[in-house]
This record gives sequence, structure tokens and C-alpha cells, in this order.
Amino acid sequence: MTSIGILGGGQLARMMALAGAPLGLRFLVLDSVADACAGQFAPMVVGDYTDEAALAEFASRIDIATFDFENVPAQSAQWLTDRVPVFPNPRALALTQDRLAEKTLFRELGIPVPEFADVADRAALTAAVKTIGVPCILKTRRLGYDGKGQFRLRDDRPETLDAAWAALGAQADRTGLILEAFVPFEAEASVVAVRGRDGEFRAWPLTRNWHVDGVLSASLAPAMFPADIETLAVAHARTLAEALDYVGVFALELFVRDGKLMANEIAPRVHNSGHWTIEGAETSQFQNHLRAILGLPLGSTRMVGHASMLNWIGALPDAKPVLAEAGGHWHDYGKESRAGRKVGHATLREDSAQALADALQRVGVAMRREEQVAPVIEALKR
Repeated sequence: MTSIGILGGGQLARMMALAGAPLGLRFLVLDSVADACAGQFAPMVVGDYTDEAALAEFASRIDIATFDFENVPAQSAQWLTDRVPVFPNPRALALTQDRLAEKTLFRELGIPVPEFADVADRAALTAAVKTIGVPCILKTRRLGYDGKGQFRLRDDRPETLDAAWAALGAQADRTGLILEAFVPFEAEASVVAVRGRDGEFRAWPLTRNWHVDGVLSASLAPAMFPADIETLAVAHARTLAEALDYVGVFALELFVRDGKLMANEIAPRVHNSGHWTIEGAETSQFQNHLRAILGLPLGSTRMVGHASMLNWIGALPDAKPVLAEAGGHWHDYGKESRAGRKVGHATLREDSAQALADALQRVGVAMRREEQVAPVIEALKR
């Protein structure tokens, strides 16, 4: 029986283990905290990701390794490659951990990106803002996600730049900083795709996403965009996967503006915007990730109807309105409630766009979450 090691024990590892059970797979999780929610479904090694003793124990008990979040130290993944196969490869992990390297690769591959500049010090910030213009966003090059490690500059007054530097400048030496032009996008989208060890590539239908305070609030698939937008988005994802010799599932996050696409970032893992695939596709992103890293044939990414995912942040609401729907599915991550924490999600799946809009309307009213579902309903009715 094959044993898969997962670096990181969050909800993505948890859902991976659940998806692997029908394939007869075993799992071992390495996480720095003993109460990681994936530990409810798989044995754990508890230790720091850079602790070689913990890594050695982990490696001795698995046949292959993967990870469930992009901030796993790339050197730890590289250390493991001398002992077990690791997918995706550490090079892909390292590149996606650095926004400057990531944006540079996009540009080299001909994938449109916002203007950007490396910011090494306060003087470089002034120069970069002068070149890029405002509004713009100062970000840490590393360790930022879900809107963290960012400062938006709405003007170029010295006091505004001073405030940005006061907020993030101390991290310039540790994580590096990058300044990016602000994109007044009309919509956000993601391509969730998978590439096998033999180079086979598949993508799920383009997903439209809505964020609140930098955190994913809702997703819709199919995205209801013109076919040429989806074709180009998938082509960009394939180009990236091949350039990185990528194996496994990843998400390419994109901005849509004036019928054109601009890349935001790549997440080298199964992704929140692909949670709908558990019930809304022939093969979920989680099972296809496992198939890919094991060298098994990839499953179909064909959709089953229309689907919307609603993310639960901080605390779980009452599940009854979702479960009362014929196409309602509930996912509790087994986490304690905490402000800003992802604690679960729900997926609503229906045969038509109108039926999905009606179901979202009922759920939104019953749960008093009309604001969360409103933009999804609007997109479905266009």
C-alpha cells in the first residue's frame, strides 16, 4: 500500500487524505502544530519544517511526498528529494514563493502581468512609484497570502510612501519587497489545472472568484466568461506547467479587464477556488493531484452541472439551509473558530445556471448572507 507524505496539515491535506481513501492510499502528515486538522484523518509527525530529525522520520515512513501550502520551506522539499520523490518539484515551489521571480517568469513566457519593480530600500520605493505610478501596491516578495504583507498606495505623497515603508520596510531584508501596479479589474478568475508525470495536462472549467479583505469568499464554475477568455487562460496555465515541468494540481490566478487577461500569481497546490470540483466535476482536484504525483491516469475534469462554493471564515454558520438543498454539500474542516480562519465551505450544484441562482438566493436569505451570494447570482443571470 502506497504511503503519501504531506508537508502541511491544514484543510487541503485533510481533503487530500479523504480523496485518497478510495484509491487505497495511506497518508502521513508533517506539521509544526499537534492539532492540525488533517491529523484527524491521518497520522502525524509534529515538528518544524526545517527540523532534519523530523524530516528524516517523515521520509522513512513514506513512498512519495507533496505539500498543501506554498510556504513550506523550499529547502526542506529539496532535502527530501534525496530520499523520496517530491511533487511538485522544489524548483516550482521556490519560484512561486518569490513574487518577483514569479512575475519575471510570467513576463518571460509572454503572459501579461501588471508593471512591477524590485524594492530594496526606501529610495528604490520612491523611484519605483515614479515609474509605475499610482495607485499601486507594495508587497512582501515572500510569505504573503490572503491579502497579508501588502500596503496599497493611493497617492505618491512622501508621507504616504513613508507609511508604506513603516508598514513593510522592516521586511525588505528578510522577505524582499516588490511594487506592483494596481489593476482595476472587472473580475477575478482562476484556472485550476493538473499535469501528470508523463506530461498529460488537463484543466477544469475556468472559475470566477470573489474576495473580501483579500480572502476568497465565493467561487463560480463555469465562470460564464466568453469562450476565448477561457481558451487563453488554459493556454497560459499549460505554458507555465510545461516551463516548470510541474507535476500535480495548481491554480493560476488571473485578472479580467476589457476582455483581456493579466496574471496575478500561481499557487503550486490544490486551491480554494477548486473546492467545487469535489461535487461539481467528474474528478476532484484532490484526487487528480494524487493521480498525477503517483503517475496514474488523470481523471476527467468535465463539470457536472453548475457549481458555486461559499467559503466560511471565522466561524461556521448553520448548515441546515445548505443541506436542505438537493445540490447542497457541506464541509467542516474540524477547526476551532477564530477570526480570519478558514473553517469550512459549502458547495451548491445544480443542472442549470438559473437553478443555481435560485438555490443561492434561498441559502443567502436563510443564512442572512445575501451580500456574500449576491455577486454570484448577478453573474449567473447575465
